[in-house]
Parts: sequence; C-alpha cells; structure tokens
Amino acid sequence: MKQPPARPRGLTLIEVLVALAVVAITLATGIKAAGALSGNAARLVDVGAAQWCADNQLVGLRLARQYPGTGESEFACEQLGTPYRGRMIVNATPNPNFRRVDARIETADGDPVLSVSTVIGRY
Repeated sequence: MKQPPARPRGLTLIEVLVALAVVAITLATGIKAAGALSGNAARLVDVGAAQWCADNQLVGLRLARQYPGTGESEFACEQLGTPYRGRMIVNATPNPNFRRVDARIETADGDPVLSVSTVIGRY
C-alpha cells in the first residue's frame, strides 16, 4: 500500500512575515502609549507644582488679613526645582465687600500652566 506524500512541516515565508508585521504594529503601539503616559506624568508634576505656587500666594493674601486693592501684580515661585512666573489679578465684584482674585501661573518660558480663582471678603 502506498503512503500519501508527507506534508512539509513549518511555516511559509508569508506566514512568518504576517506574524512579524503583527508584532511590529503591537510594539509600535505600546511605545506610543508609553510615551503618552510619561508625557502625562510630566504634565501632572508641572500642574501640581504650579498649584502649590498659586495656593501659596492666595493663602498669603488671606493671612495678610487686608482687603486687597484691585489691580495686577507679578510674582516668582520655585517648586520642585522648577521656576514659575505668576500674575495675581484682583478685580472688583458687584458686591463691594468681596474681591475676585485670579492667580495665573506660567513656566519660565511663558507657557500657561494653571489659573486659580478665589473670592476674598472684606471681613
């Protein structure tokens, strides 16, 4: 009795190339996702440090226990070894017993990072 011819074992070149393409696409997607995560982590650190700068200025204004006059002032702050520039903007409100205070924080290059607003009362 004659045996059927043996089928060759292994993968064809096309199957290997398709598998390599799938692996390459998967790795490229993973690298892109990892890059986005590290960029988001850096942004989170930057915003957190800027928040500390703004909070320090606003708390200092409250602790002074003086009703702030309207206008703008600039300040500098360093958090986590990074310098920030800030601008404090005090505006009148419809109620004369309150002032709106905005603290805007920028990087040393002038890129906006954060803006925080609060209301301070006369008494």
